[in-house]
Amino acid sequence: QVQLVESGGGLVQPGGSLRLSCVASGFIFSNYAMSWYRQAPGKERELVARISSNGGSTNFADPVKGRFTISRDNSKNVMYLQMNSLKPEDTAVYYCNAHYGGSYGIDYWGKGTLVTVSS
Repeated sequence: QVQLVESGGGLVQPGGSLRLSCVASGFIFSNYAMSWYRQAPGKERELVARISSNGGSTNFADPVKGRFTISRDNSKNVMYLQMNSLKPEDTAVYYCNAHYGGSYGIDYWGKGTLVTVSS
């Protein structure tokens, strides 16, 4: 069955770094655009970064531009989010998403990994 499993979250001090991973299985990974979303306490889920199916195109939300990078390895069915210069406002549960097709396409979600930025 389809699985997206995130890892790499944890507690980090402001200014620190973390790398999140998302391991995919059960579908053709290289056909899907992949994204990271996050949801902070009391807030709606928001898009953090997106990468195209072949990795050639990336997009970032304004709050993370210049600090986060997204990448993928289609040979290993893995996506990454490198997070640098972390801020307390980056604290959230981070979710992995796989998307195929347009607005009415297919979406798969992971269960999330918690990132806490605090001194």
